[in-house]
Amino acid sequence: MNNNGIKKIVLAYSGGLDTSAIIPWLKENYGDCEVVAFVADIGQERADLEGVEQKALNSGASSCYVVDLREEFISEYVYPVLQTGALYEGSYLLGTSMARPLIAKAQVELALKLGADSLCHGATGKGNDQVRFETTYTALAPHLKVVAPWREWNLRSREALLDYLKERNIPTTASLEKIYSRDENAWHISTEGGVLETPWNASNKDCWVWTVAPEDAPDRAELVTVTVEKGKVTAVNGKAMSPFKCLEALNELGAKHGIGRIDIVENRLVGIKSRGCYETPGGTIMVTALRGVEQLVLDRDSFKWREQLGLEMAYVVYDGRWFAPLRRSLQAAAESLAQDVNGEVVVKLYKGQATAIQKKSPNSLYSEEFATFGEDEVYDHSHAGGFIRLFSLSSRIRALNELKTK
Repeated sequence: MNNNGIKKIVLAYSGGLDTSAIIPWLKENYGDCEVVAFVADIGQERADLEGVEQKALNSGASSCYVVDLREEFISEYVYPVLQTGALYEGSYLLGTSMARPLIAKAQVELALKLGADSLCHGATGKGNDQVRFETTYTALAPHLKVVAPWREWNLRSREALLDYLKERNIPTTASLEKIYSRDENAWHISTEGGVLETPWNASNKDCWVWTVAPEDAPDRAELVTVTVEKGKVTAVNGKAMSPFKCLEALNELGAKHGIGRIDIVENRLVGIKSRGCYETPGGTIMVTALRGVEQLVLDRDSFKWREQLGLEMAYVVYDGRWFAPLRRSLQAAAESLAQDVNGEVVVKLYKGQATAIQKKSPNSLYSEEFATFGEDEVYDHSHAGGFIRLFSLSSRIRALNELKTK
């Protein structure tokens, strides 16, 4: 027994196998401490939340709190990241990464409210989530103790966890048949493990949950109109909705057309490469619409700066540094650029592809008079010669210097 003065622990609880075993393990190894289960509703499958409170109590928790974070997740975490254009390693839309700081923040808030002295999570010692949880804990409540069972216990397999619960007569719906590890929220669902552990194996139909296979998607394309205000999606097909409701509507449309599938090998923060299949149907449509408006509104240097912000933000969010000054600074820059990112985009959904086919903005810098290939009266082609001479002046001087030395 290693109590360390711990009396009340708030556990980030999902109702899955790992956290179900963590509750009794904490009570056995930390002096029969009180364990409070905290469940974050971030838009996961409703079935996962049914009966979760009773499940926690059956496992030995003194109480269970289910907190609805769906709107906050999309409006305060997803939308700000979208403004920056962040994509981790070029393709991952950071579904899990954005959710963890919010879950940890709400967990800390509950712990402080209840007068708990400790926090606990079920992240393994191999993954990114342990860093994201504990970095948030440190930023918001450094005085609270942290317990990470996966770094302490000797339970190393699914079989061991099931046996542990069986020995204590704690009911669970988990079984040995679970092949894949999945993480789901309103923004995305990820699938890891099983056949995906060998990169040479192609993903099969069991690796995809939300979206239909593009080849099985409808043969007729569907158009959706997305309204953007200050770099945020505010309406779908002309209907103004909250961020979460906009995402819900686009998720349904995108999933039907096989939109938003990626199969990648990524670099985890801890140095391990992992393979996963990610599905982000509504998010992919949102990104397509936002980029469409940006193309009209942002000048060349502003767009380049926004891309640099996105590259840096992707690593900051992936690494769990949400509450760091750097993230706030990057966000402030992105919000400044987004003030003029207003407009409408028509996105064509067809066989796994989301394509912006129409776009307009009251702040558009696109001028048909200047861009036309036909005859115009606003652009004098002869002016380009002076521009090119000045633009290439350093190259001219360098070449002349080289001629002098020959």
